[in-house]
Amino acid sequence: MSQVQSSFPAMLRDQLRQMLAVLEEERQALAGLDIDALMGAANDKNRLCGSLEDAAGVVLDEECRGMLEAAKRLNEVNRQVRNLVAANVTARLNAMTGSPQLYHAGPRYAYAGAR
Repeated sequence: MSQVQSSFPAMLRDQLRQMLAVLEEERQALAGLDIDALMGAANDKNRLCGSLEDAAGVVLDEECRGMLEAAKRLNEVNRQVRNLVAANVTARLNAMTGSPQLYHAGPRYAYAGAR
């Protein structure tokens, strides 16, 4: 086995750990409505996704599968929070202008926000 092949699983684990850290940073930025931190997290996620493309089709060990599932869950939660923030801003803007609501978050997001 070549040096590159044997170091690939270690690189993949490192990249997944970085992705988990970036997703946590994104969650904190969303909580604080910190646009600069959100943009930084978006850039980091994009960079890491590019790096992770090389892992497509690779057989994952248990640790990598666990980190991958955790990253998917965190990303979904962050996406729901982003949508809730956007829906809240839209509702407030519509209330200020007296415009009809053009965007409706639907019951799925209303439930996620109640947690």
